[in-house]
Amino acid sequence: MITDVFPDVWPIIIIITVIACSLRLAYLVKNNIKFCFYKELFSLLFILYVMCLFEVVTLQDNNYGLSNIIPFKEIFRYTIGSRLFIKNIIGNILLFLPYGYFAAYYLNSRKIFPIAILTFIVSLTIEIVQLNIGRTFDIDDVILNTCGGILGLFIYKISEDISRNLPNIFKTEGFINFTVVVVLIILIIYLFNINVLGWFNS
Repeated sequence: MITDVFPDVWPIIIIITVIACSLRLAYLVKNNIKFCFYKELFSLLFILYVMCLFEVVTLQDNNYGLSNIIPFKEIFRYTIGSRLFIKNIIGNILLFLPYGYFAAYYLNSRKIFPIAILTFIVSLTIEIVQLNIGRTFDIDDVILNTCGGILGLFIYKISEDISRNLPNIFKTEGFINFTVVVVLIILIIYLFNINVLGWFNS
């Protein structure tokens, strides 16, 4: 879903990235604070995620049907495995999975309740706003988004457990920064559809 949004938001992503990075770097230098690449990138990714989330829930042309206040009414309407099931059920869960992960990371929390409540509040707010901008309110979206946030928490817990059991060399700032740079390069190549092999054939 995010890849579908990317062609529409990449200009603002670049602008916001430059603004956020320049201000943050100036702040770190001014206050003589140590720069940690992967931590700074993680915070930037949260900002960009929120931007993409805004695009999906307010600007995408997904308005259809009537508002639904009956829990599970829309969820059980779709055939498992169908295109609409993947788009509306799986899509709504995955949409808030990063939010659950980010929330757990920033709160350093492994408990379900605070993450579920935070996700519920954000999702409910989105649905209420959508109702007032000519779109529809769907309580099932709130349920699915909340499930996505909880799933993000579980992924955070798994990643933390794995991290604790890694050899110390894999926990060093240098190794983590190197790994993040490699992943970032691969992601940029994928999002911008860069033909790397063409560089070697030319």
